[in-house]
Amino acid sequence: MTENEKVTFAEALQRWEQTTLAEMLKKAPERASDFQTSSGIPIQRLYLPTHADAHYLEQVGFPGEYPYTRGIQPTMYRGRLWTMRQYAGYATAEESNARYRFLLSQGQMGLSVAFDLPTQIGYDADDPMALGEVGKVGVSISSLQDMARLFEGIPLDQVSTSMTINAPAAVLLALYIAVGKQQGVPMHKLRGTVQNDILKEYIARGTYIYPPSASMRLITDIFRFCRQHVPNWNTISISGYHIREAGSTAVQEVAFTLANGIAYVQAALAAGLAVDDFAPQLSFFFNAHNQFFEEVAKFRAARRLWAHIMRERFGAHDPRSWQLRFHTQTGGSTLTAQQPMNNVARVTVQALAAVLGGTQSLHTNSMDEALALPTENAVQVALRTQQILAYESGVAETVDPMAGSYYVEALTDEIAERARRYIAHIDALGGALAAIERGYIQNEIQDAAYAYQQAVERGQQIVVGVNKFSVPEELPIETLHISATIEQAQRERLAALRAERDSARVSEILGQIEAAARGDAALMPLFIEAVERYATLGEICNVLRGVFGEYRPSATI
Repeated sequence: MTENEKVTFAEALQRWEQTTLAEMLKKAPERASDFQTSSGIPIQRLYLPTHADAHYLEQVGFPGEYPYTRGIQPTMYRGRLWTMRQYAGYATAEESNARYRFLLSQGQMGLSVAFDLPTQIGYDADDPMALGEVGKVGVSISSLQDMARLFEGIPLDQVSTSMTINAPAAVLLALYIAVGKQQGVPMHKLRGTVQNDILKEYIARGTYIYPPSASMRLITDIFRFCRQHVPNWNTISISGYHIREAGSTAVQEVAFTLANGIAYVQAALAAGLAVDDFAPQLSFFFNAHNQFFEEVAKFRAARRLWAHIMRERFGAHDPRSWQLRFHTQTGGSTLTAQQPMNNVARVTVQALAAVLGGTQSLHTNSMDEALALPTENAVQVALRTQQILAYESGVAETVDPMAGSYYVEALTDEIAERARRYIAHIDALGGALAAIERGYIQNEIQDAAYAYQQAVERGQQIVVGVNKFSVPEELPIETLHISATIEQAQRERLAALRAERDSARVSEILGQIEAAARGDAALMPLFIEAVERYATLGEICNVLRGVFGEYRPSATI
């Protein structure tokens, strides 16, 4: 290395300290004045190579700066810990509200709402299509009354809420905004995320309603509305989680997720939005699996790739547009019904990978989720896992501690390159939507899932307690049971709501939504007005079904 290269690195470091770092410390001081190990050894904010070449500055760099390989904040968890956000929701709004209050009392920092299957695909609890599914895999929400009960006693200006909802995301966001208004919380003070990622539904999950073009219109409508009225809201959580749950590899998870992200950016640009107006409100959602070092490298590679995509491909100028901000959930598909206590160890490894990879928020799965929705005790253990990592392990006291590892840096480079090749191939097919319609992405995931299952069955891939170290009997553990009476109670509530509300005003606003959907008018303001008049989720979604139709996938190649 030449003397000039040493000076260049020194100058770059000095500039980072005097600008990016200094600005962050002025805005948000670190959690402590000094950090030390248990032996009293000082822990530096950032560890750097003794010598660094141009490759380091271009591909790794400093935290809080392009290409964000080392994290999107210059102080990362020394300044603020990740948001501990346990995904929860089941049965009725009242029961889920009680679970949220419990989690908040135990130190959870944000809410994450799981909706039942009828809600996810836009049906009310009394719709024949909802029969047998109400409240089973999440909370049942059909109206503003339900949403108000869900957040009763929880001030929406003091919590951040993530909602895992996609096809009817705009309606659920409207319900959340309406509850905020009832509480006296203006839209600009609401913080949270709506998943709103329909492309991965076509790929891996299946809770779609409308054809792609209509779905993309609803998504960009949310982008536009939130840019103007809900600036602290993440308008989409572009999800690799479900792609990985369907069986993809880590490389495929990165590649297919970012390819979907590219498609959303292109759709927003085509709708007339400027990239720096909406891109800072984009967020991502990744999985964390058991291959510890690969997972750490995956997160670092994804940040680097997205920064390149936004700056070079889309010409974004605002550094916030270059930042890949993401939530992580530990891998549900890795949990086993056999010896479920083993899942505590799996989740710990996965959560540690997410933290060392620089996640902004984290959900840790409960040990019993391969058997049923989690019990309160299991959820508490899952939350405590995060808290032990945050407060006892020391992993949050220096920025990107895995940087400089020959192995991790090599894996980061390799994952980034392999994902880049996938994205280039998807581009050649015409983009993510064209690749989905041709079945390319689905087939790649299916092939990866099949290869993994074959490895498990041959014993090449060990799953502890399943194909090795198994035991003849399992001790039973407590599981959560959903009462069969919930569905009837929800039906009765809806009947009472429809009898009490002003039906003429509901019909009027539904007619306005239909007219707007047939044209190109904004829909979000109408959705908010509709739910405030107590139009139901299913009624609004059925109006849109009548205009847009329903998506029916063709056979994949």
